[in-house]
Amino acid sequence: MPKKLLILLFFLAAFAMAEGSRIAHVDSKLIFEGYKGTRKAQEEYDRQVAKWEQQANLLQRELGFVKERLEKQSLMLSEEQKRELEAEYARRDTELKNFIERIYGRQGELLKENEKVSAPIIALIRKAVTEIALAEGYDYVLDRATGSVLFWKNENDLTQKVLDYLNR
Repeated sequence: MPKKLLILLFFLAAFAMAEGSRIAHVDSKLIFEGYKGTRKAQEEYDRQVAKWEQQANLLQRELGFVKERLEKQSLMLSEEQKRELEAEYARRDTELKNFIERIYGRQGELLKENEKVSAPIIALIRKAVTEIALAEGYDYVLDRATGSVLFWKNENDLTQKVLDYLNR
């Protein structure tokens, strides 16, 4: 957990205690892993990942086949046939690299699929935390897994007071 976030949480907790606020904490990682709906979502995600892995393996095998042909038949091919095979190898290599980038890259389909599958579960967890915190009278709920505040009562929000103070 970043040092600044830890310090912020410490001051938030100290302020809340001084004000008589009630603080609770959860471990969202344990909740996420223990929730039955997560298993179903994980299975869906794993099926999609397996499909992508099969595609990548197929592309790699095809590339390997062309490379092997090029290495073994290089001496027997005419210059034109050799150039064609080299061009096919380059095309397949580019196709594999593009596929890997499209699926596993920074903005890849893998990340998007993970977000698509996990976002509804995260929203459900936040809703549950909010409902339980309100029902049991907590002012703040901290998340041990991320070091973030999952719930806070609006009347404890000092944002506008701080802005008013700074803008005077």
